[in-house]
Amino acid sequence: MTDVATLTTARREERPGDGGRLVVGRGLFSGPTPEVPDELYVEVLRGNAERRRHHVRVGPYAHVATNTYFGRFPASYWQRWTTATEVRFEGRTRGAGRLLLRASDTNGVPRTLAVHDAQAEDVALSAPLDRFLDGGGLWIEIVTDDAELVLHDARWTVAAPATDRGASVVVCTHNRADDCVATLEALTAEHDVTALLDEVVVVDQGTDRIDTRDGFAGVAARLGERFRYLPQPNLGGSGGFTRGLYEVVSAAPRDVDVLFMDDDIRCEPEVVVRLAAFGRCVADPTIVGAQMLNLLHPTQVLAGAEYAVLTDLSNGHVSPGASGESDVTAHFPDGTKNVQDRRVDAGYTGWWSCLIPSELVARAGYPLPLFFQWDDVEYCYRARAHGVPTVTLPGAGVWHADFPWKDWDDWHRYFNLRNAMITAALHSPFPARHVAGVLADLLGRYLVSMNYGLAATLVAAVEDFLAGPGVLDDGGVAAVARVRALRAGHGETVAHPVTAAPDMGPTDMEIVRSGPEPTRTGLVMAKRLAQQLLGRTPHHAGLVGAGEAHWWHVGLFDRVAVTDAGQGGVRVRRRDPAALKALGRAGARALWRLTREGDAARETWRAAAPRLTSADNWTRLFGERP
Repeated sequence: MTDVATLTTARREERPGDGGRLVVGRGLFSGPTPEVPDELYVEVLRGNAERRRHHVRVGPYAHVATNTYFGRFPASYWQRWTTATEVRFEGRTRGAGRLLLRASDTNGVPRTLAVHDAQAEDVALSAPLDRFLDGGGLWIEIVTDDAELVLHDARWTVAAPATDRGASVVVCTHNRADDCVATLEALTAEHDVTALLDEVVVVDQGTDRIDTRDGFAGVAARLGERFRYLPQPNLGGSGGFTRGLYEVVSAAPRDVDVLFMDDDIRCEPEVVVRLAAFGRCVADPTIVGAQMLNLLHPTQVLAGAEYAVLTDLSNGHVSPGASGESDVTAHFPDGTKNVQDRRVDAGYTGWWSCLIPSELVARAGYPLPLFFQWDDVEYCYRARAHGVPTVTLPGAGVWHADFPWKDWDDWHRYFNLRNAMITAALHSPFPARHVAGVLADLLGRYLVSMNYGLAATLVAAVEDFLAGPGVLDDGGVAAVARVRALRAGHGETVAHPVTAAPDMGPTDMEIVRSGPEPTRTGLVMAKRLAQQLLGRTPHHAGLVGAGEAHWWHVGLFDRVAVTDAGQGGVRVRRRDPAALKALGRAGARALWRLTREGDAARETWRAAAPRLTSADNWTRLFGERP
């Protein structure tokens, strides 16, 4: 019997173009690494099946389905956003069994579109994209009787559009050399993925360079002239990604798509196939984002799609009707799968894996030099203002470090707050009193929680926003050093091993559980502030877990060890009335200025945006770094 892998390779070589068909998704039956559960690709409903990357062997009297995260074709998104009118499932089979082409609607209710009794043959099952506008997907099911059936070389195809586009990957990295090389090795491990790419550009902004790693040479050899390695001093994520975008777009002789990709993801190479194909087929230029799956919990999706509430300076909100953070292999109580049948709109999409059309650069310029945080949000909302929508595509996903395992009390928070204000000033009415109220609530929570370094970080962010666009003249480099130095003066910003927590003996760290969230938060806030100022806290010392470190609970302590979100240690917070008063006064002054000067600051930022996002400004930043 011929080996399945051999047949698959031969098949690809026989039909590289397939008569004008474009591969928009490969039929994969297991993940790129053993850590990835097979249930994300194909589900065994009955009997036994052997699941491998490029084939599935279904045993006798078995039933399998690709109604899974990576196994489905997102028909609704293709009908809404692309020019495709029909999709075809293609594959090769041997053995005997029945193939069913199945579909769902916006509520996840399944229906059968085609049934085929398969033997040793090529199979092609087609479906019109005409009944999926509000939601629904397509998948394959295999049912066997007394014989096994092997399916391999499976793929979803559409008629190739008349106009071709180039596609390139840009990876931005900073001192994550091992992670970055692992991502590049995964990306380049499958020839039918790299064959789609014009080039791979790596912008290395670190001092621990990836060209010092053993795997680097192999990646460079596989890509040859299509690989560009560009070391540069650190301009943050926005600077690294924009450098790659600039290099690709300025050299391209045609419209192209540029796929941003983080350095520390677990890469599913299939994301290139699905994003590039979707970007090639859209009716109008579109930002196409991949969904984020949690690295530590690989069957959990962060969100089906997200949006930001700009005037509240908050992002990460789940779009109405989308899946929130949840297990995509799970079933709902009514028996339907958690596979995002309903089509939803995205306000923005993250740059862990995101396709940018070059037309957006021509219409709206390059990203803002924000260093990082909110750069992806701002660019998507600016794109929408220039007629370029954002789509977060189901079934296109990569694994990224779980957000809940990252501690909020970090120097990054300065950029989160400052850049949120800049984004709101550019793309919302920016009601200054409301924004100041949002920040005042945050400041109060930080002070009550003895997060004095975080409070100082907030004050610095407000002051720099009011200082105006000049704070971005260096791409944010000076702000990093300044904010880190500012936070270094506050001991609670440093994490320690739990057995070496300063001023906390082993009997000082008894776990103290949190009560429920108060209903009269204003009164409770005032009470906690008074307790902190006067030293009338109910608890002298204790330990609070990361999930219970609410302001109303932590404010009850004189001294408390709080578990870091990454679970590696604790941060010790100590009541300091002098710091509370000083930061409270500084914050009040900054927020009072914001209410008085916010409208003028908004107009200043808007007037400066064309200059900040221009090619000239970025070439200056690329060329003026020490």
